[in-house]
Amino acid sequence: MPDAPARSTPARSAPAWFTEALATPADTGEVEVAGVAIGYRAWGARRSHGAAGQGLVLVHGGGAHSRWWDHVGPLLVQGRRRVVALDLSGHGDSGRAQDYRLDRWADEVVAVARHAGAGERPTVIGHSMGGFVALTAALRHGHDLTGVMAVDSPVRERSPEELAARQQRAFGPMRVYPGRETALSHFRLVPEQEGDLPYVLDHVAGHSVREVPGGWSWKFDRGIFSGLGLTPGELDSVACRVALFRAEYGLVPADMGEMVVDLMGRAAPLVEIPGAAHHVMMDQPLALVTGLRTMLADWEYSVPQVPARAPGS
Repeated sequence: MPDAPARSTPARSAPAWFTEALATPADTGEVEVAGVAIGYRAWGARRSHGAAGQGLVLVHGGGAHSRWWDHVGPLLVQGRRRVVALDLSGHGDSGRAQDYRLDRWADEVVAVARHAGAGERPTVIGHSMGGFVALTAALRHGHDLTGVMAVDSPVRERSPEELAARQQRAFGPMRVYPGRETALSHFRLVPEQEGDLPYVLDHVAGHSVREVPGGWSWKFDRGIFSGLGLTPGELDSVACRVALFRAEYGLVPADMGEMVVDLMGRAAPLVEIPGAAHHVMMDQPLALVTGLRTMLADWEYSVPQVPARAPGS
């Protein structure tokens, strides 16, 4: 899949780890799921289908895209993993669907994992609304997954992106801007936050727009923000491991995280990322990588725990 041009503003004081991550070669591919072309990027060597627990699938939030993970994915390869980041339908460079549902997106995640060579029983990591998708994948395909990790996903409520759209605070009628730089000047996070690393923000913004008739516009389809709620009470029936991450200054209060952990019979660890706001990869990416690496290392050697009422448990 062709990459969008990078934002014209040079990366502002980007450290070596960031520039090296972006320079890591990535495979690109596409698979059709339910009649819609789903694009993805991948780092690390392909895994055979019999290679268990060696693949990761990264799922972006609502209105975002796979390039939010460009500086995170390569740091999770660690020499042996296949790491895949996809554009859900209605996002990024993937195709548009007539309607959008969490189960559709969960099926896309599993299909991409297989097509991209993520091996048998990969782990799915989702941020914000992407955490809703990851948890839905656990409900629908848990026996085919090692586990899922949801990063600052307020599963007791609507996703922050859907809520902002319903309240008309963001994601309004799709605007067309006369030039690329004009469009980029309107890029902002939802919800907004302080402390973002400017070089990360520049990179993500630069891959968030596309040329359309009459100018430039955002890549996402506004139709994605309908009917996405996930009921936490369902989470006691997942058949794979689950881990929850909350940002210290994010959208998942400590009591909400504990409520979900209780619903799952205390089988899901809850990890706080210190100093982070909701968009963790924007302000605390290395802390996020450290937390994910630690949990992945634990899952390689510890005895799996799943909710008490999970099928087959």
